[in-house]
Amino acid sequence: MLLQVAIDRPEHLAHLPAMRGIADIIEIGTPVLKRLGLSAITTARELCPDTLVLADTKTVDGGQLEADMVFGAGASFMTVLSCASRATHDLVGASAKAFGATVIVDTITESGKAELLPPGATFPESFGYVAVHFPSDARRAGSTSTTHIDAVQQMHDLGFRVSLAGGIGPDTLDAVIVVNPEILVVGSAITESGQSKEVAQWIRNRIPNPGLGWPWDRK
Repeated sequence: MLLQVAIDRPEHLAHLPAMRGIADIIEIGTPVLKRLGLSAITTARELCPDTLVLADTKTVDGGQLEADMVFGAGASFMTVLSCASRATHDLVGASAKAFGATVIVDTITESGKAELLPPGATFPESFGYVAVHFPSDARRAGSTSTTHIDAVQQMHDLGFRVSLAGGIGPDTLDAVIVVNPEILVVGSAITESGQSKEVAQWIRNRIPNPGLGWPWDRK
């Protein structure tokens, strides 16, 4: 299980030096990308040169343009919405292949539905993971649902490797370890804790983590 630390506010970039040697992946969240652009990716690469960076673009159109930009800036991963067209998936996939990068297909628009992906769903070879992602706005509105944790097994049964995100922290960690996603995404539980390094290390110490091989086998 890999630990991905999500940076969702510009001020959270200050936590990056403390994440070196703890996080396997640094996520530049969508709000930070919109605020700072590609410079957020290059800044993360400078502050954590030995840690892979994910750009949470949530791409739904303009796939090749967005993929070329973020991979060209040094991101090793990007996200594409599951509801995007097959043409967009194919274009992003081709760019990822050219850069030696990996795409994560994000099912956030399907959150809470019985089926996050249509039966028989397939993706280009460079799509390495399916993100099971509970929306942050739903949490802020008071939802404490853990259906996204339960959905990890569904994705595993379909043959996909899983990135799990949404309200994950010390209180839910035991349940997460049981379903064993390949990537665990933690944001505010670390960055807004007041002791980001200690909390990140506490989580890292408790999850099964063999380390990130590069390149690693894709399904």
